[in-house]
Amino acid sequence: MVRVENISKSFGSLTAVDGLSFEVAKSEIFGIVGPDGAGKSTLNRMLAAILKPDQGRIFLDGRDVYRNPYLIKEMIAYMPQRFGLYEDLTVEENLYFFGRLFGMNGKQVKLRLPELYNFSRLEPFRNRPAGNLSGGMKQKLGLACCLVHSPGLIILDEPTNGVDPVSRREFWKILYELLGRGVTIVVSTAYLDEAERCNSLGLMYRGRFIAEGDPLSIKKQTGRIMLEIFSDQAPSAEKLLKKQYPGILLKGDILKVFVRDPEQEIRAITALLSEHKVTMKRWQAGNPTLEDCFVDIISRGGSTGGKDGK
Repeated sequence: MVRVENISKSFGSLTAVDGLSFEVAKSEIFGIVGPDGAGKSTLNRMLAAILKPDQGRIFLDGRDVYRNPYLIKEMIAYMPQRFGLYEDLTVEENLYFFGRLFGMNGKQVKLRLPELYNFSRLEPFRNRPAGNLSGGMKQKLGLACCLVHSPGLIILDEPTNGVDPVSRREFWKILYELLGRGVTIVVSTAYLDEAERCNSLGLMYRGRFIAEGDPLSIKKQTGRIMLEIFSDQAPSAEKLLKKQYPGILLKGDILKVFVRDPEQEIRAITALLSEHKVTMKRWQAGNPTLEDCFVDIISRGGSTGGKDGK
């Protein structure tokens, strides 16, 4: 559905997107995951044909986005972080307004309303001004407004940022329903738990993808195992181990570190801690989370050497 070829975008001396190439299959959720300032919003705006890349090309369903901008925009729904709902208009008036913006007449919008209300669960609030909705309901209304013209591709820029956990879960349930109807979704997020729900991912850092693939394959790309060390003296243990394991992470009374051979490493760690009279209660080895992988890749210089090394 989407093919991106070596796109870059700079603002003065700042390179927001740096030579990205990737593909998004039809009827999948592709997640762009990274911290603030990684370049996620700039990338989304280029995918939505709002910004033009300094170099490179973007194709949507085989069509060059910038050679066919008006045709392409009819196929896309783009929802920025601050979607421009008209707060004085009711829920239904917003739906009609955005329908007209996409060239639909009143009858066409009316035919779409049952489906839009069905997935958004907003029909009981159809006559409520948008400004009186909760944050989660506003996000659902924003999504419904984007979908009024039945696009094939939805681009969502951190849609659940600042939304409560229950509303986040409901929003993702809606995305899965849309996926089942053949819609392709590109979503950016800073939440690693949301990244786990995507079919495929690009972990973005400083304008590049430092890892790419489905969540499981990204976890395997590190080639290492997460070792967790439990200690009542965890801060002291961290100071002792920091030099040997610069990527070690302290969370409460747990130290987390990537290793290749847990049995061998734990013997060396136990000896070092005992020498300095730092106690260890227990340890365990297991599969890393995406957050673990992201931190580990950054600490090692920023690439797993995956799909294009970016």
